[in-house]
Amino acid sequence: MIWHASVLTLFPEMFPGPLGQSLAGRAHSDGLWQLDTHDIRAHALDRHRTVDDTPFGGGAGMVMRPDILDAALVPHIDGRPAIYLTPRGVPLTQRVVADLAAGPGVVILCGRYEAIDQRVIEARELTEISVGDYVLSGGEPAALVLLDACVRLLPGVMGAAASAEDESFTDGLLEYPHYTRPADWQGRRVPDILLSGNHAAIARWRRAEAERTTRERRPDLWAARHHTRAGTVASVTGAA
Repeated sequence: MIWHASVLTLFPEMFPGPLGQSLAGRAHSDGLWQLDTHDIRAHALDRHRTVDDTPFGGGAGMVMRPDILDAALVPHIDGRPAIYLTPRGVPLTQRVVADLAAGPGVVILCGRYEAIDQRVIEARELTEISVGDYVLSGGEPAALVLLDACVRLLPGVMGAAASAEDESFTDGLLEYPHYTRPADWQGRRVPDILLSGNHAAIARWRRAEAERTTRERRPDLWAARHHTRAGTVASVTGAA
């Protein structure tokens, strides 16, 4: 079964965008995944193709209407995860990406304006996902991020499966630093260990560098990783 992504948006011309290039673009051309976009305005009820209205209770901004959004969503509710991209969603992590890539595909609702009506989220059991602690003009850039992260994990997309295994976040760690030729560049030498040919020692060095970088740059990841490992040990040993 081909991994299938459907994107509901007010700006279908934004797709495939960068997804039409590089790994994702080649994989799409080779039939390894499918992308279709759908214009939410096609379901508007007036000649002005209006999709939003003022919020009940007052406040700034406009809210996308539930009847129009639901009409756009229903034809694509087919067992694939239905995702609404929003800053208040759960963080998009590598684990979430891997789970989505292992499934049949995704249906992505790209919001605009202030928000979408909460009733659509509840009625269609949308999974709310955030790509970071910042606000974008709409869900489209976030959709491109999510899709790129998923597509590269699909079978046959990346040239070497081992490349994905050593990447940042795969084991709860940031990736170790990389070097290539020349061995001496502007007085900066490649670490001697990488030139030693001792693969076991190189593996240990890379692991240590990954751990050091994670501790220094992402103490939250480091703490979460050790909390998870401690919980796993406790559950296995029966420790309280």
